[in-house]
Amino acid sequence: MRAIITGLGHYSPEEKLTNKDLEKLVDTNDEWIRVRTGIAERSILDKAKGTSYMALRAARMIFEQSAVSPEEIELIILATITPDMPVPSAASVIQKELGAHRCWGFDLNGGCTGFVYALATASQFIETGRYKNALVIGADKMSCIINYEDRNTCVIFGDGAGAVLLEQSTESDRGIIDFDLHLDGIGIEYLNVLGGGSLHPATMDTVQQKMHYVYQDGKTVFKYAVKGMCSVSEEVLKRNGLSGKDLNYLIPHQANLRIIDAVAKKLRLTPEQVIINIEKYGNTTAATIPLAMSEAHQQHKFKKDDWVLLSAFGAGFTWGSVLLKWAI
Repeated sequence: MRAIITGLGHYSPEEKLTNKDLEKLVDTNDEWIRVRTGIAERSILDKAKGTSYMALRAARMIFEQSAVSPEEIELIILATITPDMPVPSAASVIQKELGAHRCWGFDLNGGCTGFVYALATASQFIETGRYKNALVIGADKMSCIINYEDRNTCVIFGDGAGAVLLEQSTESDRGIIDFDLHLDGIGIEYLNVLGGGSLHPATMDTVQQKMHYVYQDGKTVFKYAVKGMCSVSEEVLKRNGLSGKDLNYLIPHQANLRIIDAVAKKLRLTPEQVIINIEKYGNTTAATIPLAMSEAHQQHKFKKDDWVLLSAFGAGFTWGSVLLKWAI
């Protein structure tokens, strides 16, 4: 029994925050941002809307193109670090608004690796034969936890969502073929949001100290990200008797163009083998891979039996790869 991707959808808010806009907020400029990150603009969700708003629109794009209806969905996993509220889960909001009354689900916090974690998790429920389908979503409203006075982070992140529909298949040579997932708590001090949890609940003091914003030690994260994404990608390929030349597409986490280039170089990939959309969206955290995958699918880039590798790195540190053979 295999879990195969049969539907894809994505959503990006209409409002754009360009590099030129950021020049008015912090000491930076368009050229510096482009050279250091590869980003030209990022989407920003309306302050009155939450992450579930984007996730719902990505999911509905799937149902507009699929024979499966929300009432048939059996499991929803939402990868996010910015749920609408601490309790209940944003997955419950999505389930209610979709009318997916037969399913259960949960939020998964894996940082920027969240969607890879969620996809691997959902595939296991399907491969056991227990469930026929699952809706896997990556969505984050990063603008709500970014300090727009901190040029180290505000130039990087944006808002967005991407989603896939997983279904059961008896075709053993297509679908989710393999995955490799990792976690190392050494990364806690280098990438975090300290305020808002049980250790530092929201108070006037935590707000004044700006503890509810993302903190990132960019140089350290960069170093670990390149090493982690390269090693895990090579491991998954090697384990399945493949190398970079066998890949049709790599869909990397869109955190920084220099990280993507380093991973592509390590795997000896051509530019045509790498899906990149960071210039338009920035780092949308758990949304980057499904957003890029859905966008490429809508552009008819993938063909049946294409080898596709997903690779991500995020807070924790978390990192992982999923190898799949395209089935639609």
